[in-house]
Amino acid sequence: MLLPVGGLGMNSTMDDMNLIQQAQRHHLVVRELGEEIDLEIGPGDDDPSFANTPLIGGPREPTADKHDDTKQMGMVSQLPSDDQDMSKTQPAKRKKKVVKRWREEWADTYKWAYVDVKEGTPRIFCSICREYGRKHRRNPYGNEGSRNMQMSALEEHNNSLLHKEALRLQMASKDKIIVDKPIYVKALMSKTAGSIVEAALKRDPHEVEFIQSVQEAVHALERVIAKNSHYVNIMERLLEPERMIVFRVPWVDDRGETHVSRGFRVQFNQALGPCRGGIRFHPLMNLSIAKFLGFEQTLKNALSPYKLGGAAGGSDFDPKGKSDNEIMRFCQSFMNEIYRYLGPDKDLPSEEMGVGTREMGYLFGQYRRLAGHFQGSFTGPRIFWSGSSLRTEATGYGLVFFAQLILADMNKELKGLRCAVSGSGKIAMHVLEKLIAYGAVPITVSDSKGYLVDEDGFDYMKITFLRDIKAQQRSLRDYSKTYARSKYYDEAKPWSERCDVAFPCASQNEIDQSDAINLVNSGCRILVEGSNMPCIPEAVDVLRKANVLIAPAMAAGAGGVCSLLLQGI
Repeated sequence: MLLPVGGLGMNSTMDDMNLIQQAQRHHLVVRELGEEIDLEIGPGDDDPSFANTPLIGGPREPTADKHDDTKQMGMVSQLPSDDQDMSKTQPAKRKKKVVKRWREEWADTYKWAYVDVKEGTPRIFCSICREYGRKHRRNPYGNEGSRNMQMSALEEHNNSLLHKEALRLQMASKDKIIVDKPIYVKALMSKTAGSIVEAALKRDPHEVEFIQSVQEAVHALERVIAKNSHYVNIMERLLEPERMIVFRVPWVDDRGETHVSRGFRVQFNQALGPCRGGIRFHPLMNLSIAKFLGFEQTLKNALSPYKLGGAAGGSDFDPKGKSDNEIMRFCQSFMNEIYRYLGPDKDLPSEEMGVGTREMGYLFGQYRRLAGHFQGSFTGPRIFWSGSSLRTEATGYGLVFFAQLILADMNKELKGLRCAVSGSGKIAMHVLEKLIAYGAVPITVSDSKGYLVDEDGFDYMKITFLRDIKAQQRSLRDYSKTYARSKYYDEAKPWSERCDVAFPCASQNEIDQSDAINLVNSGCRILVEGSNMPCIPEAVDVLRKANVLIAPAMAAGAGGVCSLLLQGI
């Protein structure tokens, strides 16, 4: 027997029917009336129009389905009670997971999330962790209920250890995620030279940076290899490192939480003498980059008058945003694993990207404690470590000397030329210093966020200010607040600025094909490589076709090796 419309029993019945119809529209089965419906992220078979519908939008017109639902609800009083009882006693099926369309009033709550397609299904991901569903400690998207319930789930998610760690790593590393690209393989005229590249590709198909460096070396030696076929066997032995060491580096942060990074050391070749090469701390560091740096260092050291082999290494640890104590603990843990492979007759580590005076001091201190002797086997900037007084400046100054020699051969000089420099580390700063000494006009520096251009050119006072900005871990954008004639460009590179000489001193593959075209159009005629392999192969082709002179880093950047003359090794 039905109660009159507007009575208490009728309101309860209408709520029950409304819940049933809502569940049927979303392909849900309610186990018990009145039980809270848990909407979780899942296969996405709730609404076929979800992928094509904006998640947050203005008020929409009621659809025909909604009108039909209203009519059906108006006819609830005409339904027999037996049908209602049958609907309550439906067998409980497995609850299907759905993606609920966001409500407009919850827009602020979901600013930390985004929608992406995973295996053909739209899913809601956390912007920090880039995970979805119950891959967090708890479903961060909560239940379909009040705003307070959603905020409670968001607070639970933000307090989870997974989210905190992901947020810390994101704040510490500002680098973008780089998508793997297919390896670019140049055509070789000689079959013998081509066989060397094919063998390297077959052995290490996923090591993009190493394969690229191999191709550059083989292309440069192609004519020699074609005339002397026995060099093929020599190259095959040279391209395989003598020793590759991969190890874990556990360390503890200031909050007492333990982290594990990965360490590398590739002792590429010791045919001429003990290995010598840098240590790089960067979140993108991997075995391919370590091998490529070790191979480049082997050839660079062979061009010097010293009997040294080549090596390289480092870790995917990012020193940015870390305290001195955290960096010290990491460096000590790193040295605990690698010290037995170092020594004046084995391996001579030096600074590289992310490793400076502070890091080398921590590394050497731990090495001295473990090895039990004080020897100048670390090529650091401290003179009392048996280092050169010009060790820090050697590479940057050498680049400018090399450029001056090229121009002198053309009966020209650096004085008055506009120079574009990338990077803002040790090498870039010393390039600026020596360019000013020669009367050139350096106009740009850059960091991971963009580049800074000063139309008046940098001077010694401005360089000191730049060093202060970098020492305080501030953005180069702060420079433009002091000097009105300067401007900082976000997410851009300096190669579109008008220049006569370019000095890429940031990292490998920083100049792509479009950057090379910009350099040609901006009037660049000489490119001096400060970083190892700064140009991708397509960029090199563009520059050579435009008759831009390229000074390879293997020769131009040998100033750091030549500074070892004063170290007595």
